[in-house]
Amino acid sequence: MEPADLRGVRVALVHDWLTGMRGGEKVLDALLELLPDAAVFTLLHVAGAVSPRIEARRPRASFVQYLPAAKRRYRWYIGLFPTAVEQFDLDAFDLVLSTSHCAAKSVVATGRARHLCYCHTPMRYAWDQFDNYFGRQRVGPLRNRVFRLAFSRLARWDAATAGRVDRYVANSNHVAGRIRRYYNRESTVVYPPVDTTFYCPNGSPPGSYFLIVSALVPYKRIDMAMEACRLAGVQLRIAGDGPERARLQALAGPGVEFVGWRYRGARAFLLPGEEDFGIAPVEALACGRPVVGLARGGVTETVSDGATGVLVDEPVAEAYAAGIARAAALPFDAEYIRKQALRFSRRRFHDEMRRLIEDTVRQVGGAAS
Repeated sequence: MEPADLRGVRVALVHDWLTGMRGGEKVLDALLELLPDAAVFTLLHVAGAVSPRIEARRPRASFVQYLPAAKRRYRWYIGLFPTAVEQFDLDAFDLVLSTSHCAAKSVVATGRARHLCYCHTPMRYAWDQFDNYFGRQRVGPLRNRVFRLAFSRLARWDAATAGRVDRYVANSNHVAGRIRRYYNRESTVVYPPVDTTFYCPNGSPPGSYFLIVSALVPYKRIDMAMEACRLAGVQLRIAGDGPERARLQALAGPGVEFVGWRYRGARAFLLPGEEDFGIAPVEALACGRPVVGLARGGVTETVSDGATGVLVDEPVAEAYAAGIARAAALPFDAEYIRKQALRFSRRRFHDEMRRLIEDTVRQVGGAAS
C-alpha cells in the first residue's frame, strides 16, 4: 500500500475520541496507512485502547482528557466538546482531515488549510435519535429534560459549523442523505474499509448459533434480538462490551451466551439496530456468513435480501424472529457471500481516499508548491 503523495504537506487528523477500536477507529487506522506522518488530535485518549499504529502517533488530547472521571464518563462533558474541539491549534497544517460522528467535523482549519471530513454520521443523539440514547425510560424524566435542552443547543451548533468543512465524505449513501438533510451539503460516498484478508472462511460448516458482535449500548437493540432468538428457539452468542452489559446479562436466558469474536462458527450474524454503515456485518460476510438486519440504514447497501442475508422490515421481536427463521432455512452460498464482501476491502478504501485526499491538496496548491 503506497502512502498518499503529499510531499511537503502537513496533515492533521482529528478524531472524536479514542477509547476503543470500533468502526470509526478502524477507519482512522486505515487513514494513517495513507498518511503515516499525520498528527492526530482527539477530545480524549485512553492509552492502549486503540491500535499500535494510532498509539504510535501520540494523539494530542483536549482539556476534556483531564476532567474528573473523563476516561470512563466522557459523555458527561459533551456540552464542553464544542469549546474543546475549537481550541485545537491547527495553524501549522495545510490539510485537516476529520473523522467525525460527533464534534470533530467542527474543528477550525486556519489560513489556507483545506478541511476534508470523513463523516460517519451527523450526531444521532442531537438530531433524530435522541430518545434511543436519552429517552425518559432510560435516564428518567428530569435528566431527559436536561439532556434535551443541552442537545438542542448542540444541534444548532452542529448545523452552524457545517460550513467549516470544504468537502464531505460520507461512509454510506444513507449518511450522505443525513448530511444533506442536516447540513445542507453534498458529499462523496466512500465505504469504510473491511479487512477481508483477516476475515475469511476457514472451510468449516456453519454452526447452530446466531452471533452479535457489537458495542452494548441502547441503540444497538440487543435486547430486541435476545427476545427474537427466544421466540425463534435459537441459540444466541454475543461478543462485545459496554454500559448495557450488566442489564443484558440479567435478561439473558439459557440460550444466550456472552463470548469472544466467532464469525466463522456462526449460522448467521444478527444486526438488530440501525447502523449508518456497519463494519461488523461486512466482516461476517467476508467470512461467508449471512446477515439478518433491519431493512434500514447502511445494511441495505451491504446485504442483499435472500442472497447474502435477510432484511427485516419491522424493528420488533416477532418480525425479527421470523427473519431469523427464514435465514436458518435458506441455502446460502458462502463463496458468493464472501465475493460480495470484497467490494468493501481495505485496498478499495485506500484507493478511493487517496484520490480524494490528493485532489483536495491540489486545490490548496500545497503539493505543487
